[in-house]
Amino acid sequence: MKHNFDGQNAELAVIDYLKAQKYKILDHNWKTEKCEIDVIARKKKCIHFVEVKFRSSSGQGSGFDYITDSKLRQMSYAAEVWVAMNGWRGEYVLSAAEVCGEEFKITFIERVQ
Repeated sequence: MKHNFDGQNAELAVIDYLKAQKYKILDHNWKTEKCEIDVIARKKKCIHFVEVKFRSSSGQGSGFDYITDSKLRQMSYAAEVWVAMNGWRGEYVLSAAEVCGEEFKITFIERVQ
């Protein structure tokens, strides 16, 4: 259960980080039967679909290493579903945030594609 708790706290840390960077949080843990998105945020006229990867230490490798081609396809599908369900006609990008260690150090990247 600790891993899940840390993962949830990592997502909340990313939300706080995004808010500090002037993003508006639209949703957290958005899900359908077939897909999910950790954080959906908007900055200016662009929606960011954010995958959050938590690592308790750098010894586990980078969280970004787990953004595989398969994961990118899943993220893209989920973003397309959200866009269709919400009638979004503007720009959107896939983004990722790595959260590392007990201090929850955040590295954020935009446009993962």
